[in-house]
Amino acid sequence: MTDSARRLVLAAVGLALGAATAAAELVLLTVAAPLMAYAVAFSRGQRSVPRGVADAATAMTRLETRRLARFHGHAEAAEYGPVRSLAYLVLRTPIGLLGGVILLLIAYGAVSGIRLLVGWMTGDYLDGIEFSWFIAAYMIVFGLILLFVAVQGLVGVVALERKVARRCLGPSPLEAYERRIAQLSVTRAEVVEAVDDERRRIERDLHDGVQQRLVALGMLIGRARRSGNGDLLRQAHEESQRALEELREVAWRVYPAALDGDGLRAALETVAERSPVPVKIEYDLDGRPPHAVETAAYFVVCEAVNNAGKHSGARLVTVRIGGDERMIDVRIEDDGTGGADPSGGGLAGLARRVAALDGTFGVDSPPGGPTVITAGLPCA
Repeated sequence: MTDSARRLVLAAVGLALGAATAAAELVLLTVAAPLMAYAVAFSRGQRSVPRGVADAATAMTRLETRRLARFHGHAEAAEYGPVRSLAYLVLRTPIGLLGGVILLLIAYGAVSGIRLLVGWMTGDYLDGIEFSWFIAAYMIVFGLILLFVAVQGLVGVVALERKVARRCLGPSPLEAYERRIAQLSVTRAEVVEAVDDERRRIERDLHDGVQQRLVALGMLIGRARRSGNGDLLRQAHEESQRALEELREVAWRVYPAALDGDGLRAALETVAERSPVPVKIEYDLDGRPPHAVETAAYFVVCEAVNNAGKHSGARLVTVRIGGDERMIDVRIEDDGTGGADPSGGGLAGLARRVAALDGTFGVDSPPGGPTVITAGLPCA
């Protein structure tokens, strides 16, 4: 079954269930109306919702949000109490019943078409309509037009369902703005922390690696000058080569030149060549993503591959890069022992880097493996 057909079947099943729940909600609202009127009249201005009505409305709303998430892909955060639940049910009940009516009309049309076709084959004509090519062509064209209109009606019902849920159960515009401001504040702080962590890592690499080699090189050169020993000069030359190689390694870890010149694919191939663990790269991007997205994707892959080589005991790491012009999907999977800690320094730094681009980052590493690291990076 193709993805489009699967979505169509899920939507139809979701609308059928929505029609059934709408009928139950209609009964609930019919019973709740006099109870609410009584509560308003005798609540002395408090206008409280009766306990039974509140529990039933909240339960039905919770059921509706699960149905929307499962069949219609509406997974937005919902916040609701009894009053908002009742308001939502009042608005969505007629929409759910409308979806049920459209489905019934589609089923009626299909059954009528089948009965007409069977009647033409057996001679038991439906409503006395005998077969002719003109009538057959007319029925096919008219049926296809009605089917198209009905499907568009179902699409509209799904859109209305999502819109009503978003308006009634989602945060208000002010709350959404406040959440966004808070998220940006946290992201900004995490970016600053990530930059500081990166600076500390560079300083540590230079101090513990390159600086020590340069000190040793200086001592060798001094001894060679005093003694004129050719072996010491040869050792000093070899030490200078190792220091230069380590300096190149540090510079490459800070930022690879291939990322600017040849793009993400070439930079990832370099990661695979340098990795002690075999790395399989599946790259499925038509064009080059934005520079910031390329950089984030590169460092996610680089850190994940390094972790697999150092800690997991993996024999193979598979890197998949895909997506479109709106979103880049990164997936790194290794066959190691698992148990990676998402709050560890390296992975936490990657999460902050991805969050700075409004992306998503996930780590799934059960004991025994495999470890799967995913990142979704928006391109706009």
